[in-house]
Amino acid sequence: MNLGFRMMRLTGNPTNLHWIVLNVLFVSTLLFISIKASAQNTGKNLDKGERISTGILVPNGVIEIENLKMGPFVKLKDGSLLTVDDTVCLISNDGGKNWTSYQIFDNPDKFQISQERALINTTGNVVILAFMNLKERGNWNWDTEISDSPGARLPTYTIRSVDGGKTWTDLQKLHNEWTGAIRDMIETQSGNIVFTSMMMKHNPGHHTVLTYKSGSDGKSWIRSNIIDLGGIGHHSGVTEATVEQLQDGRLWLLMRTNWGTFWEAFSSDDGEQWVTIRPTNIEASSAPGLLKRLQSGRLVLVWNRRFPEGTRDYPLSGGDNQWSEVAASNHRDELSISFSADEGKTWTNPKVIAEIDKARTLNPPLKRISYPYVFENEPGELWITTMQGGLRIKLKENDFLE
Repeated sequence: MNLGFRMMRLTGNPTNLHWIVLNVLFVSTLLFISIKASAQNTGKNLDKGERISTGILVPNGVIEIENLKMGPFVKLKDGSLLTVDDTVCLISNDGGKNWTSYQIFDNPDKFQISQERALINTTGNVVILAFMNLKERGNWNWDTEISDSPGARLPTYTIRSVDGGKTWTDLQKLHNEWTGAIRDMIETQSGNIVFTSMMMKHNPGHHTVLTYKSGSDGKSWIRSNIIDLGGIGHHSGVTEATVEQLQDGRLWLLMRTNWGTFWEAFSSDDGEQWVTIRPTNIEASSAPGLLKRLQSGRLVLVWNRRFPEGTRDYPLSGGDNQWSEVAASNHRDELSISFSADEGKTWTNPKVIAEIDKARTLNPPLKRISYPYVFENEPGELWITTMQGGLRIKLKENDFLE
C-alpha cells in the first residue's frame, strides 16, 4: 500500500513536533490494514478451545504450562533452563518444574530486577542480564501543568555470569534516566550482543528508544543514537522495542507507539546507528510486541493487535497531553501470533492465541494479556509467557502457520 508519506531521518530531538503529530495522524488514518495488508477476518478459532486456570481462553493446540516462571528463559550448555526473579538467578534441570536459586548481587538489599528485562546465553556461554533497578526508582512526580516529571530516575543496568548463573560479575549502570522498559536482547552474526532500552526525555515528558552493543560478552557497552520522535505524555513517544537480525545482516527494530502501528528502524552496524525510522504496516495496540528468529528460519511476532479481531473499534486512551498527545488503542484483551518466511515482508494471517474470558468473574478481574516473552524450548515448540495476565503456554509453530 502506498501511503503517500516519506519520513525524514530523526535521530535526535525533533525540531518540529507539530510536523510529527500531523503526519502520524495522517498515517494512522491510512493504516487500517492488517498485518498482511488486508482487513480479512481470520477467525479466532477459540470456539473449540478451552479455558485455562488464569481465566484465559486459548485455542486447540495451545497447552497451559502450570507453575512456570515468567521468564525470559535461556538454555545453558548442559540443557538446563535459566531465568531471573527479584534478586536471584533460577536454574531448572527438569524443564521448569523445579528451580535452584542463586543470589545475583553482592548487596541484594540495593537491587531489585524489574519484570521488564532481557537475558541471553551467548555462543561463548556467558549469560548476560539487562534490567532496570527498581530500588533506585525515584523522582516520579508527574505534573499535569507541564506534562512532565523532571528528574525521574529508573536506571538501566547489566550484569553477567561466566559459570552458568551461579556467580555474577561486571555489574554496570549504563544510564540513570528513567527507563520505561528493557524488552529484548540478541547476539548478532558477528558476535555482538545488542539489547533494547529506553530513556525518558523532558520539556515535555516523553519516551525514546535506544540500544546498547557489546563486543566483549557484556564487559563493556556502546550506546546507540537515541530515537526521539517527540511526544507529550507519560506514555508518549516511541517505547518498548524488540529487535532481530535479518538475513542481509541488518538489525530490525520494532517499537511500540500510540500511532496505530509498530514503527521500525534499521541498523547496518549492529545497533550503533539506527536509520530509516518509519511506520510499518503492522497494526498494533499501544503495547509491546516480541520478535524472534526461530530455528526454522522464520520470524515470529507475538503482540496485541490494534483492535479485537473482527472489529475496527476499541476505547481509546490519551489525547490529553498527559497519557499522550494523540488518542490510542490500548487493546490488551487478546494476544496474537504471526510468522514470516521472507524477513518480515509478508506474514501469515495473525491468530489469537489467548483471550480474556469476559464471561468468567475473577477477583481481582483479569484486565490484560500483554508484555510477552517467547522462548523456543525445542525446535518448533514455543513457550509464550506474559508479564501482564500471567499467561504460561506452549504451542507448536506448525500448528499456527496457516
